[in-house]
Parts: sequence; structure tokens; C-alpha cells
Amino acid sequence: MKIAKKCVLYLILLIIAFIMLLPFYMMFVMSTLSTNAIYSFPPVMFFGGNLSANYGNMVQMINLPRAFLNSAFVTISYTFLVLFFCSIGGYAFSVYDFPGKQKLFALLLFTMMIPATAGIIPWFIMMSKFGWVNSYAALVIPGCANAFGIFWMRQYCQNNVPISLMEAARIDGCSEWLIFFRVIAPILKPAYASLGIMQFVNMWNEFMQANLILRKERLYTLPLALRAMVSDRGTDYGALMLASTCAVLPLLIVFLCASKYFMDGLTAGAVKE
Repeated sequence: MKIAKKCVLYLILLIIAFIMLLPFYMMFVMSTLSTNAIYSFPPVMFFGGNLSANYGNMVQMINLPRAFLNSAFVTISYTFLVLFFCSIGGYAFSVYDFPGKQKLFALLLFTMMIPATAGIIPWFIMMSKFGWVNSYAALVIPGCANAFGIFWMRQYCQNNVPISLMEAARIDGCSEWLIFFRVIAPILKPAYASLGIMQFVNMWNEFMQANLILRKERLYTLPLALRAMVSDRGTDYGALMLASTCAVLPLLIVFLCASKYFMDGLTAGAVKE
């Protein structure tokens, strides 16, 4: 009976995995097909021979290397700042007592209930007042201490940072900053990996704010470059799928490289020892 249950469970998991991987597979396949072949019925399920032509068309339509470097710069800068500021904020909420701590944290959680689109107009007005139109600062700085990141790091610190370890470091004469960077930060590696992957993916795929703030083509990130390939006079979907494949591959590589730490961060932060 147990073997039968396991077989059914594995079968269900295989079906779910197939459903989730099928869109990626079809994107890879369509990147090697012409637009006519993409729209053919029944759909083509195997790789074609139009890859070189799609690559040539893609290079003529957009500057993919420049867009890739722009996205990499914005995403890496944003992810680094999020990990730094959110870990400090979450650590402070977890281990220190200060006036208004609970009310401030409740207010922080309340901001997570407000949809991001509700604040897009005030955000754009503020960025314009700051002179950050056509500047990556508008994408990186406002969200580098976001509520979700602080909440995530606070929960992990509460469950995995022993107070006795901090007290021992204070007895040895360590300052609070030295305690954080030399003692606490190594413990937070799984939380850093989990939060880093989530924030990396979010910023790599960011379109709405980038579309509002970046007006010059040389500043385009990958989502904007892909949008520029869509035309009312006809879209080369083979080239578009090839560019989409190039945009997705870094996300897959980052997740595969950090998947172990990602899962450790998800489980460790949810279990109270």
C-alpha cells in the first residue's frame, strides 16, 4: 500500500513538473522556428532550423548585449542593496528592543497589503522631483529596504540567531557592527540566498516601473528591449522567442546554482528550533 501511494505521488509530481516545464520547452523550440511555423497547426513540438535567421533578425532589431548589461547592472545592484538593508532591518527588529517596535513592525506589515500599482503615480512624481527620470536610481533605491525583505530576515533571525552567541561576542569586546558582520551574517547565508533569488527574479523581470522611467533606448533593460521587438506592422516571433530565451537563461542558471541554499532558507526560516 505504501509503495502504491508513493508511485501515485511521484506520478502526480511528474505531471506537475511536466506542466511547469512545458512553456520553457516550447519557448526554446519556437526560438528555432519561423513565425509561420510558430502559428502552424498542429503546433511544432520539435526544434527547427531557423535559429541563425532568428539570431540575425534579433541582432538587427535590438542591442541585446547592451540590454543584458543594463539588466545585470540594475538587478545586481538592487539585490545587493536589498540584502544589506533588509538584513540589518530584520536583525534589528529581531534582537533589539526600542520604543514603538511593535507598532512600527505592524505598520511595516500593513504596507505589504497595499498593491504596488496603487503607489505608482506618487512614485513617478517623486522620481521626477528627484531628477531620476532616465536614471537607474529610480529602479534601485526606492525598494532596497522593502517590507517583505525585512519581514523575511526578521523571521529567520528569530528562529536561527542564538542570543547567547551575541552576548558572548559582546563580552569579547565586539562592537554591534562587528557582531553583525562577523557573527550574524554567516548564519544568514540561507536567508540571503532565498531572498536574493526572489529579489533577483523580480528586478530582472521588472517592466512597469522601467517602462515609465527609462525613455532612452540605450538605457533599456531586457523587458523593455523585448517590448521594442513587438510591432503593429508585424512581429518576428521567432526572433522574439530567441531573445526571450536569452533573457530567461540567466534566471535558470542563478536558481540552479543557488537552489540548495534557497531550499535551506525556506525550510530553516519556517521551523522553530
